[in-house]
Amino acid sequence: MRQKNRATKQLENQLQRRINGQKTLDDSLSLFYETLRERYQVAMKFSFWRFSHTVLTIFCLLGLTAASGPESNIQDRELKIGIVQRFGDKPTAKLELEPTKGDRLELKFQVGNKQQILFTKNPVKLETVMQALPQSAVEEVVVLGTYRTFETAEDSANKWRSQGMKVEIAQPERWQVWAKRDVYSTPLLRRLLLHNIQASTKEKVYLDTKIRKQVPRVSWVVDGKRYSPNDLEISTDKNLIRVNKTEKQEFGRLYAGRLNLQPNAYGTYTLVNQVPLETYLRGVLPYEIGTDAPTASLEAQAILARTYALRNLRRFAADNYQLCADTHCQVYGGLNGAAAKTDRAIASTSGQVLTYKNELVDALYSSTTGGVTAFFSDVWNGDDRPYLRPVLDAATNFWNLSKQSLADEKNFQKFINRQQGFNESKWDMFRWHKETSLKDITKDLQKFLQVKNSPDAKFQTIQAMAVVKRSHSGRILELAVKTDRSTFVLHKDEVRSAFAAPKSTLFYIEPLNKGKSELWGYAFIGGGLGHGVGLSQTGAQNLAKLGWSSPKILQFYYPGTQIQILSKETKL
Repeated sequence: MRQKNRATKQLENQLQRRINGQKTLDDSLSLFYETLRERYQVAMKFSFWRFSHTVLTIFCLLGLTAASGPESNIQDRELKIGIVQRFGDKPTAKLELEPTKGDRLELKFQVGNKQQILFTKNPVKLETVMQALPQSAVEEVVVLGTYRTFETAEDSANKWRSQGMKVEIAQPERWQVWAKRDVYSTPLLRRLLLHNIQASTKEKVYLDTKIRKQVPRVSWVVDGKRYSPNDLEISTDKNLIRVNKTEKQEFGRLYAGRLNLQPNAYGTYTLVNQVPLETYLRGVLPYEIGTDAPTASLEAQAILARTYALRNLRRFAADNYQLCADTHCQVYGGLNGAAAKTDRAIASTSGQVLTYKNELVDALYSSTTGGVTAFFSDVWNGDDRPYLRPVLDAATNFWNLSKQSLADEKNFQKFINRQQGFNESKWDMFRWHKETSLKDITKDLQKFLQVKNSPDAKFQTIQAMAVVKRSHSGRILELAVKTDRSTFVLHKDEVRSAFAAPKSTLFYIEPLNKGKSELWGYAFIGGGLGHGVGLSQTGAQNLAKLGWSSPKILQFYYPGTQIQILSKETKL
């Protein structure tokens, strides 16, 4: 760490001395190149991208690069799940940790250089206390993009990486791609990076700067004594801990394994559940597909949930855990909902994962497809997966997608207005119709654009909207919006973030006047709930009722895949 600070400081000092007296930042950048050439004998007559790569190569030599992301251990398969992701973002935040009957909590934390261990049979209440700082602290990151989903953020991150940039994916609210903090670790380096990107590309990057006068600290009391460590490890003899987020204990959740309260990348804390994979699944199936689903659909869900977890361990590397407990990952509610039927489905498929050419598939699934599944690229940016492609979500193929493409607006509207014959026909979210006023549409769209830091957010009125491009599966690829300020296009899953009404991107819009001369709003007419890629949980249940086995259900939704027992040879 000292070597890092000294090397970085020396580089900055030389830069600053050379920059003083220069009239423009372009001049200082030229001197920056010259300084690097003199010190490291590296030719600097490169583009911005080569410039970034050279700086990062030097940082690697100095030992300044971050450790690689978490890797899965096939043998013990213990997962790290963020069950409370941003504890402390509200000053009144409270949590209560409680052992089960006849057990006790074991609390481990550091006091100076020594580890302290406490035992108590009583509940422990964690409270947030705002602590004033001796002097204001600056927290700053270069934001390279803001996205609705991890999948689209990761595609953006990979593009930056291919150009020599070191980046990380974060989720302060929406998913974001950041210039890696421990590489661009000083104000000068961040500003040089920002200047180069803005001068070389049209990407909407910006510097997110926060000045902190106080920070949240977690405080708790045992035997009348108050403690406030930054990290806390909680365990019990029975490996069961109840977590209450409210004053009402009946809303508490029971978690197996251990808990860690740890700092995250946003100045708050995350409560992380360290739990074995198969036990984790006991807290997923009841909340994802329910305990009353037919056996074959439960088995298919178990295989997918196991595959999804192992394939997605990288999601929260910036915060030092692996998965979240909500719909940004898989819904995980601990052991409260565990049931004999879902437990049997997990046990009967123990160790089974879904693969394609011996590699774990991208095991995406959703509640309801609306009658047709989608390509990966219909919803997110990135390469398509051969096993994720449009499939008519019906037991019999009554609509030829190759001859009646849903990319055609007339075909699409005919399809979306058809009710019968689908696996999901009896489900209430199979088809929906929502009318929204222009006032509400404007409010939602402005909020979305503001989060993205888009200049288009300054509009006052919407003049018109239209779907201009659909995919083969009928998903909206481009929706144009004309405002009093500009005309811009929303792409793919952005549409769901920009408006409250649509439950998927499988819809069309109709302008509404409500008997007046001016535009009142729009009707959103569509089907499905969620992204519609891969298995439909509703459709799988219908196929199971028709007698389909879990392998046949998975083959239907993921053509060309195989079920395998997880081994060291399986590519994660």
